[in-house]
Amino acid sequence: MGKLETNKKQKRDSLLESAFSLFTSKGINKTSISEIVEKSGVAKGTFYLYFKDKYDLRNRLIAHKASQLFYNADAALATENINDIYDEVIFLADNIIDQFNNNKSLLLFISKNLSWGVFKDSLINPAFDEDINFYDLYQKLITRDDCTLKDPEIMVFMIIELISSTCYSSILYSEPVDIETLKPYLYGSIRNIIKQHIV
Repeated sequence: MGKLETNKKQKRDSLLESAFSLFTSKGINKTSISEIVEKSGVAKGTFYLYFKDKYDLRNRLIAHKASQLFYNADAALATENINDIYDEVIFLADNIIDQFNNNKSLLLFISKNLSWGVFKDSLINPAFDEDINFYDLYQKLITRDDCTLKDPEIMVFMIIELISSTCYSSILYSEPVDIETLKPYLYGSIRNIIKQHIV
């Protein structure tokens, strides 16, 4: 990457991190573009080189953060010797849950702003060149395990919704129990979802 490209990426990353900090502390509706550019140290015109408005920034930030979560989980999975779709999905889920548990601001941000449409679009159409394409990762997982799935998008939707809805309360409030107590029940449910979709 040349000096110009590095400089562009640094400005974009500064805008993303500043927005994330402000969105998680003040909320998106109470955060202005002026505050984002001031915090990031770039000119307001620079903001519009990368984003249409703060909602475009929010959606691309969700995509970027989700990509980082899945990249970290996939990289960890690559170091393991797991060859079963059930165990692979559980491993990925466990890694992502642990990342949320270690970064509650990220959990709050994603859970407050994520809809299935945004999530699907963000993971199939990465926000930035360096972000992973979740669909490719998912296809690699299925191909590696040589399994056929009925309605795979519904399966992923069910698993993501289950994880996000149960982990939010469990991680933040230990409701109905803390996350470590919940995990065996959650993973049993994920196994049942996968089982329903294997042909």
